[in-house]
Amino acid sequence: MKMATKTVQNEMNLNPNYAPAKEMRPDRLLSLDGLRGFDMLWIIGGQDIVRGLAKAWPGPFSTAVAQQFEHVPWVGLHLFDVIWTLFMFMVGISLSFSIASRRRIDQSNRPIYAHAIKRALILFILGMVAQGNLLEFSLATLHPFYSVLHGIAAGYLIATIVTLKFRAKGQAIITAIFLVSYWILLLTIPVPGVGRGVLTPTGNAAAYIDTLIQGHFHFGENTWFLSYLGFASSVLLGVLCGELLLSARTKTVKCATMYAYGAGLLVLGLLWSIWLPIIKLLWTSSFVLVAGGISCLMMATFYLIVDVLGYKKWAFPFTVIGMNSLAVYMATEVFDFKKIGNIFVGQLLTRVGKWDEVLASATALAVIWLILYWMYRTRSFVNL
Repeated sequence: MKMATKTVQNEMNLNPNYAPAKEMRPDRLLSLDGLRGFDMLWIIGGQDIVRGLAKAWPGPFSTAVAQQFEHVPWVGLHLFDVIWTLFMFMVGISLSFSIASRRRIDQSNRPIYAHAIKRALILFILGMVAQGNLLEFSLATLHPFYSVLHGIAAGYLIATIVTLKFRAKGQAIITAIFLVSYWILLLTIPVPGVGRGVLTPTGNAAAYIDTLIQGHFHFGENTWFLSYLGFASSVLLGVLCGELLLSARTKTVKCATMYAYGAGLLVLGLLWSIWLPIIKLLWTSSFVLVAGGISCLMMATFYLIVDVLGYKKWAFPFTVIGMNSLAVYMATEVFDFKKIGNIFVGQLLTRVGKWDEVLASATALAVIWLILYWMYRTRSFVNL
């Protein structure tokens, strides 16, 4: 991981979607940074504010909204379940831009592969730090395959290989093969004591394979190794969107095509869910399509407002977050910013009654954003 001046120079060379503060390129895809920041907002504290509002202002509407910021236990989908997938979709878009940029300077595939492997390894290690208890330095509590970053690393690495080997049509075909293959594997691998085709938290083929590979390191209900096919597919759906954005079509046509693409994925995923349930913890193929469709529709909306219609200022608070998404994710996983926020409002919490959670969460988020704003102004962008 590199920072500040060296990172800025690297990103300027390798990422066509990158430009430091005060030096915005005219062709910069501002909507992508804005959407990335919007996505991260709910991870770094936005969801706590929503839950706090439901507590302070109870009622059917606030309760229903707050439920959307909780993960579905097994079958089904809440908006909070799309956050991880949306980020992977955007990783795919960025991957398309990055590879296109490298090819414009006639860079061969070998350094691109090396960069992808290095990035995946770093993400894997950071994932163990963030959610795998690596810093406890104990094998008894280590969860090496239990992290959002692990899924992103696997999906990104596989998608990089596919993107380098195939053009858009081939990428679409490979994505379809991945999704259908995963479906077949889930239904046909025999699980001892359970049978074939069972999709329950304690009895499914993906969890069985994880247990075989991980042994005593297996932890939680998220599945990994068979789910690599789903992770890669989520990133590849974003790659296909990136290929569209890189095309010579007009912005209006690109936007309309993204809406059609997203709606098509959503409908196809819902139809598939008749036979294969939408299960985020298994990252089932139907989940990939439905969540990918929602992600594409959100990208199309941000692109329409920011890049087509030209309304950019409203997205600036999200852009500040999106420009340092990895840094803020790791920081909020390692540190409790409410403790810092309480330095300023701790004495007020007992006086505001049921609004205490809203105040504490909003103050913590403000602290985080101000730090990110300082990093934005000083061009301190943390990237891999």
